[in-house]
Amino acid sequence: MEQESQQTASTENDMSDPALADLDCAVKVELDTDNSSSEVGHLSSVSQALFHNEEADEEEDEDGSDDDSGTDNFNIEKSGTQLQRCERSGGGSLPDTFQTSHLLFYERFKVYQDYMLGDCKPSEVKTFSADYLEKVLEPCDWLALWTTDVFDVLVEVKDLDLKDLKACVRLVLPLQCDTRGCELTEDAMKSLLEATQHKVPLQQLQVVYEESGDFDQTALALEHLRFFYKHIWRQWDEEDEDDDFDYFVRCVEPRLRLYYDVLEDRVPAGLVIEYQSLLEKCSQCFQQFSVLRSTLSTDSDSELDNVSMVEGLKLCDQLETFKRKLHIIENPLLRYVLAYKGNTRQQCVQSRGPRESGMKVVHVVTASCSSIQLQSLLSARLMPLCASEDAEIQFHREPVSAVDSCHQGDVVIVLPGIYCVNSSIFIPDSITMEGFGFPDEVVIEKKNKGDSFVESTGADVRLSNIKFIQHDAIEGILCVRQGTLNMENCVLQCETTGVIVRTSARLTMNMCDLYGSKGAGVEIYPGSVCSLVGNGIHHCKDGILIKDFADELDVMPSITMENNVVHNNEGYGVVLVKPNNAEQHSGSVEKSEDPAANKQEKMTDLISTLSMSSSSSSSSSVTSTTTTPTSSSSSAGPQPESADNNSTGGDMASAGRKWQLNHQLSRNKEMSCSRAVEDLMDHQIFVSIQGNQFRRNGMGDFGTFFY
Repeated sequence: MEQESQQTASTENDMSDPALADLDCAVKVELDTDNSSSEVGHLSSVSQALFHNEEADEEEDEDGSDDDSGTDNFNIEKSGTQLQRCERSGGGSLPDTFQTSHLLFYERFKVYQDYMLGDCKPSEVKTFSADYLEKVLEPCDWLALWTTDVFDVLVEVKDLDLKDLKACVRLVLPLQCDTRGCELTEDAMKSLLEATQHKVPLQQLQVVYEESGDFDQTALALEHLRFFYKHIWRQWDEEDEDDDFDYFVRCVEPRLRLYYDVLEDRVPAGLVIEYQSLLEKCSQCFQQFSVLRSTLSTDSDSELDNVSMVEGLKLCDQLETFKRKLHIIENPLLRYVLAYKGNTRQQCVQSRGPRESGMKVVHVVTASCSSIQLQSLLSARLMPLCASEDAEIQFHREPVSAVDSCHQGDVVIVLPGIYCVNSSIFIPDSITMEGFGFPDEVVIEKKNKGDSFVESTGADVRLSNIKFIQHDAIEGILCVRQGTLNMENCVLQCETTGVIVRTSARLTMNMCDLYGSKGAGVEIYPGSVCSLVGNGIHHCKDGILIKDFADELDVMPSITMENNVVHNNEGYGVVLVKPNNAEQHSGSVEKSEDPAANKQEKMTDLISTLSMSSSSSSSSSVTSTTTTPTSSSSSAGPQPESADNNSTGGDMASAGRKWQLNHQLSRNKEMSCSRAVEDLMDHQIFVSIQGNQFRRNGMGDFGTFFY
């Protein structure tokens, strides 16, 4: 009853949502207030189900029961099914089923949040799901296909065992089935059902299509259950030692969003592959851990058990590592900041090296040009470049084909015009690509979806005088994966992330204008070298994001920032991402100094707890400081006045590995905080930081992001 009241309360809060208009439209119901007296009772129940909040003060449910189930969208006078038919391919004797797999994000979201899961804990998921199914499933006498990897067979549901999320079924005779790679007889199927006591998982049942509409709710409820256990639930969720949290908020919502982001091509293909690989590794690790745990004995001191406990600790640490990486990818705020290190698929474009003949080629990109332009091009660029006899000029209509034709040492000259490209530009060789004119006159615009726009892996690549416009992309506008990229006098109109400098790559960016990024304008990874001089970085989520979350083998980035103007960004001008190590912050809970005691405590936990998590709760202080806009052309850099800026201690009670982003803004916007600048100046990642201007950044000029 407590669970029902929680779900009912959530339902009542949701009924005032404007989404009711969509529901009313989808169901296509007209409530005629002038109906005859025989229909009054029915309309009253419908009104109460759909508009409970509005009538709560006027009517009371006489029997005290709650008939609102979340999928009760068709609890009205039956006028036929509202669901589509799913026709079986290849014919066969089996009947069609309901088409329920194409539900939208918000449809699943509302059912899980308001009706099926509510605010349950991981250990309560099964109980809440059973309560939900009890309200909406037809109790018996309906046909379904029992679907497995090996066969599909027609059965009739005679009863429900909701405690175990199973249905009691009987075989429909004569036998109607489709098999895959095997032969199945009636006797074999009866034997199989007897072995399972005629009980099959509800997830494996698909309701047979009927036009009456009587089984719409049942079909939808089974779809929600099937989708949840296939795409949302993880077998290790129930064993989280920190069980006291809202499972929907912590796990269901981010995983559901990730599923639809992948479905709608909003996640890079490489990150999807990485996530699936992590899921598989985590599942294997959990299985090994569970098997090992089942063999341990709490009262045994044998050497074999001690070895098993040590091995169990290693598996436990691996499992926690995998779970943490999965949480990062599932969180849309941290997905690109911490997890994604590039598309793992091997690019078909590889370095071609120099031509065997030693000839250098100048590639001219233009759809058409005037005689004046051609004369100017000859005198200004072609004659100097082609002075030697071993030079050649080739003409292209668009820049992608020009870059694809390049060998080491070639030059690409792009004449004024707007060039719309449909594929990414990969630069694997050391080439020069320049616009013949001002950046606003030489525009390369990417229209269609893709993982990236421009990717550079050449040892010495040079870009200049070009404007890049990004549309509907998944990754950043420009990515330096390896090698060196020198960019000067370019304009970057972003849509997702801006310029990305991967580990071991080098970027020199001078006199460029970058804006519009929904992430960071410039993302700098550990082990990279980045020089930013005289650039404008503005109207992005964050200006410059520096990833100092180095692993033991990572090298800190090396950054030069001089005379840049970073302004009008939604978040920080410069934000430093760091791991939330308790020992680095004041207010940390002191851990045991005895390694042997810690090891013994872990071994005890390994046997006595289900989750075997070796992580311990700690309080941490998360510090983030801001400065007012500062302008300085002095070689010594800005010298702001000192002011006190005390960090706030964030005492987090929950012990589950939560990613914390705690910002503290300066109370006095008119004063500058020397602490932020001093921290940056003292940080080893900065070779030089001087002469920069920061203006009107929403959360401040400098910040630290702890995770």
